[in-house]
Amino acid sequence: MTKLLAKLPFGPWRDAGPIVSVLRLSGVIGQAGAFRQGLTMSSMAGLIERAFAPKKQAAVALVVNSPGGSPVQSALIAKRIRDLATEKKVPVFAFCEDAAASGGYWLACAADEIWADESSILGSIGVVSSGFGAHEFIQRYGIERRLYTAGDRKVILDPFSPEREDGVAHLKAIQAEIHDAFKAMVRDRRGARLSGAEEELFSGAFWAGRRALELGLIDGIGDLRSVLRGRFGEKVRLRVVQEDKRWFRRMGFRVDAPVGAGALDGLAAALPAAALSAVEERALWSRYGL
Repeated sequence: MTKLLAKLPFGPWRDAGPIVSVLRLSGVIGQAGAFRQGLTMSSMAGLIERAFAPKKQAAVALVVNSPGGSPVQSALIAKRIRDLATEKKVPVFAFCEDAAASGGYWLACAADEIWADESSILGSIGVVSSGFGAHEFIQRYGIERRLYTAGDRKVILDPFSPEREDGVAHLKAIQAEIHDAFKAMVRDRRGARLSGAEEELFSGAFWAGRRALELGLIDGIGDLRSVLRGRFGEKVRLRVVQEDKRWFRRMGFRVDAPVGAGALDGLAAALPAAALSAVEERALWSRYGL
């Protein structure tokens, strides 16, 4: 009878260790283009739900590797994680890889503890907007700019018109509001663990792991497996939560759908936009020397 019970499916799990769900938050935050899916609330909602679904699991681990992006999507994703952590009464650990900077650090702050590698880039608690000014270029080549608006401030940041002081002031005011929200979130989540002066912490600067630890931005230097084994024992089981890796499923394509000239033309037309989004993503990582 004992031998028979040992062969039953539930037999090997009797002495199994605690479960920790592992959710990867990797890439630029926000819409990234037709062929490069960024981190958004809509793309991550199902995965976040699945990460918190198991009953009686020991914790949820976030693997964060992001140079930032949309502050709105950062806030939405972090809030959903916190809401479920509170509802399920499950602790959350964040493990930072190459970078948890700007919006990436916002995501890491959704965890109760933040861990990183010595060479991880962390921080960049600030707000940035970028653009270009092409009004002199189009004038040089005799290009006439025709622009019609209802409302004199509708296009105060138009890149084909000379820069307006009121436009810059308006943008900086918006940036200040977003920065205040970012700072408030970091203060709330890190609390007394923050040890650096706010002028330094919230300057938009970024640091490697050891300095980030000194500033209280993280709780320790360590990797996911080592930290979780130290916390929950050698038998801890890591349950990786993954999306469907088949690219045609993620893009919403049907396997049995006919591929005609129209579909190929659409694909060719989308390639320049995909290339541009890849360049923009590369630029985000390059801010941190990565």
